[in-house]
Order: sequence, then structure tokens, then C-alpha cells
Amino acid sequence: MPWLMVAATVIAGIVTIRPMGFSGLGLVVALLFLVNCAVLAARLLPEDLVPERFVVVWLALGVVAAAALLGTSRTGSAYLFAFFLAGHIGYRLDTRPALALAAFCSLLCGGVLYFRAGPDNHALTVVVGLATGIAVLPGMAARSRAQATQAAISAAEASERAARAEARTAVLTERSRIARDVHDVLAHSLAGINMQLELADALIDTGDLEKVREATGKAHSLVRESLKQAQWTVHALREDSLPLRESLTAMLESSGHRNALTVTGAVRELSAQVTQNLLRIAQEALTNAARYAPGGEVGVQLRFAEGSTTLTIRNRPATNPVATGPGSGMGLIGMRERVALLGGTITTGPVTEGPDRGGWQVEAVIPG
Repeated sequence: MPWLMVAATVIAGIVTIRPMGFSGLGLVVALLFLVNCAVLAARLLPEDLVPERFVVVWLALGVVAAAALLGTSRTGSAYLFAFFLAGHIGYRLDTRPALALAAFCSLLCGGVLYFRAGPDNHALTVVVGLATGIAVLPGMAARSRAQATQAAISAAEASERAARAEARTAVLTERSRIARDVHDVLAHSLAGINMQLELADALIDTGDLEKVREATGKAHSLVRESLKQAQWTVHALREDSLPLRESLTAMLESSGHRNALTVTGAVRELSAQVTQNLLRIAQEALTNAARYAPGGEVGVQLRFAEGSTTLTIRNRPATNPVATGPGSGMGLIGMRERVALLGGTITTGPVTEGPDRGGWQVEAVIPG
């Protein structure tokens, strides 16, 4: 730990560096020792609080102070200040300025020891002086490890943020899907039931019991239809993957349309998302056909092409009286949203030619 190394170096200096006193050379050594302690202790400051230019100046002055302490002290561990300062240079500065300042430290400390040592000790003292700058290498290695660790932490945090954002998006998407499913099942049926009940309530005052029974009968029919649709929706929400062809067949039969499904192309398995959304589109189209074209025949075609899957629901004109008001328009919006989520296209509109002329068609094309 940095603070432990600083503390150990300071304690070693207090115990071993001599002379140290309050006058003469001892006072000079003591002042230089305090300066070196201050320079070394400054490494404990947070990096983001110290400007880069100040760091370079402070470290350069620290090198001069360490070399001066080596030149004035006669005994002790003064060289430790230069050694640890060179290590900190490698940790705090980029490679090129760190190597330049470490070389300056080696040359300065080596030169000081060369002129201070006797003729018999030149080789040893110069080597010791030059060796102080080598500590820059472990400092640079520590800097690289710290940067790699910080990069890994930043990447992990970014990944976590992305995962949280994706989870929130998934939750919102699921909420939208459930809202569409609830609308598909309940909105039309509840509106029709409410209308029939209001009609029955208004007819009570007229005393026409036959029409009252007719209105309540239609309300009961809508309730039964609603229950069927609700069962299909709950089933689809609970299942991870539904067989599209079999589910469409069962849905049509439960709506009173037998043998109404035509399948062309090479049948293949679709994803759960595509299957569920196509079933909901079919359910909405069948609900609209029952409301706006009661009694009219319904045909559903499922086409598997090489690059797409197409679902077409077409109903003929009504053969029974239409006793319902205008819809909310949310059904078509929900179908468009479902197809947009799958990257497909949907077209809706009246049939203008052929045996189904005057009816209505919904066609959804899903790529893939």
C-alpha cells in the first residue's frame, strides 16, 4: 500500500540519516529530509485532484531534492527517497515523460554520488545512483495493471447499465404486449356488451319484452365469445411456443369457422414471438369480423415463402344485422404495433373484387 511504503521510508530516514540537527550541515540535511518527506507524501493525494502539469513539476523538484539529500547526508537510507520517487514517476506519468524524468533522476543521483565518493568507491556509488531510476519500470507496470483494472471495472459497469436498460426495455415491451392482448380480448366485447345492456335498459320502458330478450341474448353471446377469447389469450401467455397452424385451426373452429384455414408453402417452425403475435392478429381480425360482418364467411390463408411468412384473414359481407357501434380503433393500432415489432408490414382494407367483394381483409407479412 502506498501509505505504508511512505511511512516505512520516513521512519527509516529518521533513524538512519545523519547528520540531522538544528544547525550547520545537520539543519540543511533536516530541511532536505522534510522536503523529501513532503514530496513523497504528496503521492497519497487523489490523482483527479492534482493537475497534470503540477505533477510533473512536483516530481522534477522531488528528484532534485532527493539528489541533494544524497549529496549532503553522510550515512543512512537517503537513496530510498530517490528510489521510491522514481517508482512513483512511472506510476503517475505516461511512458515518455516517465522515462525521461527517471533518466534525469539516475544521472543526477549518479553524478552526486560520483563527486561525493572517494576515488576507490566511484564504481559502486555510480551504480547505486544510476540504479535509482530503474524503479520507474515496476511503477509503469503497476500503472498498466491499474489502468487494465479500471478499464475492466468500467466495462463491467457499462455492461451492467446496458443490461439494466435492456431489462427495462423488455419490461416495457412485455407490458405493451399484455396491454394489447387485454385490449384484443376485452375492448370490443365489453363495448358490445355495454351497448346491448344499455339498449335493453332503454327497451324496458317501452314494454317490448321480445326486443329486450333479443338485446340480452346478444349480450350473453358476446360474453361467451369474450370467455373464449380470454381462454385463448391466457393459454398463449402461459405457453412459450404455440404451434401456429394447429392454434389457428382451433381458433377458427371455436369461432364457428370450420375448414377455413389454407396453408401453402413449406411449413416451418416460427419463433415464439412471431407465433404469438400472428395469433393475436388473427384473433383481432376474427373479433372484428364477428362484430362488423356477422354471419359472413371467413377465410384464413397462411403462406410460407422463402423469406417471409404471410397471414391473410378475409371475411365476406355480413349476412346478419350489424347491431354494434363504431369501435375504438385500438385494434388496428395494436395489430400495426405487433407487426412493427417483428419488422414486417400489414395492410387492411375492403375487398373490391372476387367472391368476397364488399368484405374486409387483413394481411400481415413477417420477414424471415
